[in-house]
Amino acid sequence: METNQVSEHLQVIRTLMERSALYRRELAPVMLSTGTLGVAAAAIGLELHLESMGAFAGLWLCTAAVAVAGAFLIARRQAFKDHESFWSPPTRRVAHALLPPLLAGMCLGLTLAWVGLANPVILTFTWLLFYGCALHAAGFFIPRGMKLFGWVFVGLACTSLMFLAIVPLKVVVSAHWLMGFFFGVLHLACGAYLRLTARRNSAA
Repeated sequence: METNQVSEHLQVIRTLMERSALYRRELAPVMLSTGTLGVAAAAIGLELHLESMGAFAGLWLCTAAVAVAGAFLIARRQAFKDHESFWSPPTRRVAHALLPPLLAGMCLGLTLAWVGLANPVILTFTWLLFYGCALHAAGFFIPRGMKLFGWVFVGLACTSLMFLAIVPLKVVVSAHWLMGFFFGVLHLACGAYLRLTARRNSAA
């Protein structure tokens, strides 16, 4: 039994290494779709003035659900296109790495909001922190640039939370601007970079 488990782990590692270029290429449309949804959700929130905690959380949780569904469909389409199993051992490794921090971030953020210990800005940085942890964890199984991308979210979230704890924010900033930048603009920039570098590598 142990021999079979070791063999399976080695096969997963070998597959992940062989498919690193494929995963890098497929991350581009996922990042672009996520970024587009982030910008669109921020625009909706600003236009409709969804500034209350309930409206803010509802809008962005729905956006996150649509983004996850979109990423699922993109990955599934690519798997069928390549005549491969979608829920393969490498895919399970990535999903298992992503799930704990994403679930913890969602539960902690909503709990803080429910008991009145967070506002939309604090909720934004709480989500950013755990989302960055999820990207960093997934970076062990997909291109290493995702670990760096995750550190960007973790670093900015930690710095912002400590700053807000020390220096009260006197200027009112809509959390939709923050969500639109981090989950919209940054993902669009990452997706564009991945697509450009993938084309360059293909041409080479």
